[in-house]
Amino acid sequence: MVTKMSGKILRIDLTSESSKEEEIPEETRRKFLGGRGLGTKILYDELSAGKDPFSAENIVVIAAGPLTGTKTPSSGRHVVISKSPATGGVTFTSSGGTWAAELRKAGYDAIVIKGKAEKPTYLWINDGKVEFRDASKYWGKLVGEVDDGIRVETDEEAKVLQIGIGGEKKSYMAAVMNEKYRAAGRTGLGAVLGSKNLKAIALKGTKEIEVANSVAMSRAADRALKKIAESDVTKEGGGLYSYGTAVLTNIINASGIYPTRNFQTGVFKGAEKISGETMAETILEKRTACHECPMECGRWIKVDKGRYKGIEGESLEYETSWAFGGQCGVDDLGALAKVNHMCNEYGLDTISVGNTIGFAMELFEKGIITKKDVGFKLKFGDDKAMVSMTELIAKREGFGDVLADGTRKAAEKIGKGTDYYTMQVKGLEFPAYDPRGAMGIGLNFATANRGACHVSGYTIAAEIVGAPLKVDPFDAGEEKVDLTILFQDFTAAIDSAVNCLFLSFAVGAEEWADMIAGAAGWDGYGVEEFLKTGERIFALERMFNKREGFGKKDDTLPERLLKEPMPEGPAKGKVHPLEDMLKVFYEKRGYDENGHPTEEKLKELGL
Repeated sequence: MVTKMSGKILRIDLTSESSKEEEIPEETRRKFLGGRGLGTKILYDELSAGKDPFSAENIVVIAAGPLTGTKTPSSGRHVVISKSPATGGVTFTSSGGTWAAELRKAGYDAIVIKGKAEKPTYLWINDGKVEFRDASKYWGKLVGEVDDGIRVETDEEAKVLQIGIGGEKKSYMAAVMNEKYRAAGRTGLGAVLGSKNLKAIALKGTKEIEVANSVAMSRAADRALKKIAESDVTKEGGGLYSYGTAVLTNIINASGIYPTRNFQTGVFKGAEKISGETMAETILEKRTACHECPMECGRWIKVDKGRYKGIEGESLEYETSWAFGGQCGVDDLGALAKVNHMCNEYGLDTISVGNTIGFAMELFEKGIITKKDVGFKLKFGDDKAMVSMTELIAKREGFGDVLADGTRKAAEKIGKGTDYYTMQVKGLEFPAYDPRGAMGIGLNFATANRGACHVSGYTIAAEIVGAPLKVDPFDAGEEKVDLTILFQDFTAAIDSAVNCLFLSFAVGAEEWADMIAGAAGWDGYGVEEFLKTGERIFALERMFNKREGFGKKDDTLPERLLKEPMPEGPAKGKVHPLEDMLKVFYEKRGYDENGHPTEEKLKELGL
């Protein structure tokens, strides 16, 4: 059986338990590709302003792209798009593995979900046949148990996407999990699916994914693979292959921007103990990879001694090891493996959970909250307290209920000026980079449409890693603004293709454009159109957020990073010069003084 590259949208109405298929118009495919772009287009067109993210009217789009499931490298990702409960704006979050490839083999490029089921429900999609099944017995169960159970009921080879207990309890930090260990973690979209009583989507597909010009696509893919094999970051034996994403730990710490104890400093004395190098020497069992991925950056780890002996699973990433490591002052790899495992089983975003616990630890350190509030001492470096709080957050019990929706909501509940200590933008907690020592990533954090998001424009690649080019991290001039814009546009296009962003350490826009042209059969499709697509998607996200009341006031950074100089390390004495960079950013983007695309810019982008 064969399905065209364009595929179809599967529309699900949970309220009426009905489904229908529709073709994606050719113009929409070319202007928005798929993934993040297609999802944003659907959300903008079909969701009116002011809707509660937890209302039945909110829409969730789970989308692949024109390269998903093909023989292009690292083509196993999907993107989840909706209105976020954490930010109140448009959001996207992505995950790897093989679920997305299975979606395309089942005959679809995207699933659009509306409404609310009367009771816990899961979808079983088998080669285009859709069933609504009772998920009541899986409500309250751990992710691994649910994955195993649904595959017994459907097909042992089915790929399962699901929410955990965090999503059921509508935590703003709830992830959308797939294949047990993979997470579309950021901005709380697991909670949106939880509000709809949708527990899981199981897929099985046997259809062949046809591309328009397999020879042209394969040639472009071969060029991309050659570049991957030549890069010190992506090649076999390179950084990602040898040490996983935690290869960054020592690099970022040495650069003085490894956020420590809630961004009080950028140097963590225990970094070496939780680095990718140490992981490889101690708890690494084997490497793992997503669909068609040559980098194998995934880690299967097993703790064989200490308090957390017996913890096993995938995958202790850099961001996770930082969030519970430097941010919480813990340098025990076993403890980090434990909380990572807990977040996977409960379906929670490790970045926001660890960041939020670090926030609470600083409040405890300063005496703003006490043992009477928390129930126990919540001190930096206390791994047992960190583990206990992770469980309380997942179950919304005790002080965990105060923290379960992230730092911004917690500060609203606690008061006492605690909003100063929230390391977030637009309601989304920071990842593992202090902007005081990397000015491009700071500008990106402030302007990224989903909040403090490193993967909206990962300038760290150039500012710190030096791949595919090296720039001065302290530069805050026009060239750095240009670089940030380029990274944001490039990333939006990649997220719509959909391949792994890590390829961009080695692969350029030319290879992506050529792979897409081959897959889709588009004459004249090149770098300029590919990057313009990314710019269009970024601008459309801006327009969605404008409709929801966002503006310049939201394109900011925490006051600490703007006013408190870095106390030590290579970035000592630095603060982030956001205001000057932001003005240039708006001008170069073609946005007005409030950060919205002008009518002229919208016309240029075909919006």
